[in-house]
Amino acid sequence: MNKVLYLFLAVLILSSCNSAKNDGWTELFNGKDLTGWKQLNGEAKYEAADGMIVGTTVANTPNSFLCTEQEYSDFVLELEMLLVDDFNSGMQFRSQSSPDYMNGRVHGYQCEVDPSERAWSAGIYDEARRGWLYPVELNPDAKTAFKSGQWNHYRIECIGSSIKTWLNGVPVSHLIDDMTPKGFIALQVHSIRDESMANRQIKWRNIRIKTENLQPSPDEGIYVVNMLPNNLSKAEEGQGFKLLFDGKSIDNFKSAEEDEFPSKGWEVKNGELIVLSSGGDPEKKGGSIVTKEQFGPFELKFDFMFTEGANSGVKYCLGNNGPSVGLEYQILDDENHPDAKNGINGNRTLASLYDLIPAQKEKRYIKGPGEWNRGRIVVYPDNRAEHWLNGRKVVEFTRGSDEFKKLVAGSKFADKEGFAMADQWPIYFQDHNDEVHFRSIKIRELQ
Repeated sequence: MNKVLYLFLAVLILSSCNSAKNDGWTELFNGKDLTGWKQLNGEAKYEAADGMIVGTTVANTPNSFLCTEQEYSDFVLELEMLLVDDFNSGMQFRSQSSPDYMNGRVHGYQCEVDPSERAWSAGIYDEARRGWLYPVELNPDAKTAFKSGQWNHYRIECIGSSIKTWLNGVPVSHLIDDMTPKGFIALQVHSIRDESMANRQIKWRNIRIKTENLQPSPDEGIYVVNMLPNNLSKAEEGQGFKLLFDGKSIDNFKSAEEDEFPSKGWEVKNGELIVLSSGGDPEKKGGSIVTKEQFGPFELKFDFMFTEGANSGVKYCLGNNGPSVGLEYQILDDENHPDAKNGINGNRTLASLYDLIPAQKEKRYIKGPGEWNRGRIVVYPDNRAEHWLNGRKVVEFTRGSDEFKKLVAGSKFADKEGFAMADQWPIYFQDHNDEVHFRSIKIRELQ
């Protein structure tokens, strides 16, 4: 064989072998030094040692980030992480730093490292911006995935607006969001308050990324947080969800008192279903609305935004005591509406089971007037029920239980026989004379 041809074939074969070996992966850390990385914000110590990146805490300095110099949009990222000492940390992705945002503070998506009892590792946090987007309370089966004192394998998949995380092979988070389509990857060493926590270490190794020929992983059936307004993702559709409000049509709703949608007091604008303020004027009030369809056990997801001092609610389990009497997910501006101080032990505050069970204050994360909150109501076939607010469960009870009956007996519903025990009911959106906005209203029936 011609020597030149032989060399060409050898190079071709070697190239093919290397391509197959790498399978499209690129190493982000060369194992020797921090080439390709830069440090931002805090002054924690980063160094390359023994094929690892080692981060060490320093007292009295802000959160520190070792960031890739290159930005990435769609990718699959894999790495291994070891907490030598327990403290909070995380890995940034699609993140940014610019002088015009908080003087260059790193902000964007973070895949959490959380060795605490809360166990939210591989949940998704929005650093220096919106806070928790996917608390792992939404996927409790994943809370045991983190291995304390061992190397943990993280995988992050970002393809378009779909963001997924895995921890040691366990699916943890599925977020649909498009706020930041591109940004750097960063390794965080969290700020610490005092010298006693100085010199704690976190280590990373085998950091690699794939950016081409990406194929979305199969949906794992875990809870989906969809931040896109009025969007029904394929994953949610596969779980049985459907849109009750798509940002345009009111065909699924009617007046709670009549067969038609109210001719006043409500409007659809900018993809939002809005109950308008009547100012107490009955001529301006449109009245509450309900779904035309009735439901048994269900899971309802909805976004809501209240104005200052507003009062409203989402009611369910109605029907056996009139069209407006049933359980209520309270929507209230606690800071500016007097009803927050009424009732018993705060059982009329935001996300409470109105006049029955107060939402757990220590778990509530509230977005104030003019900001969007994510509500969730679940009624299971066995009569267990839950209220959720911004990814955290704040109320749980069982319809018809002895405890439930005692609560009803001590409430304004004491004279309502069989209160909230209907088999099927419409979903009721309350007009309480105040302006409140709704969007992304989704429901699935539970068997």
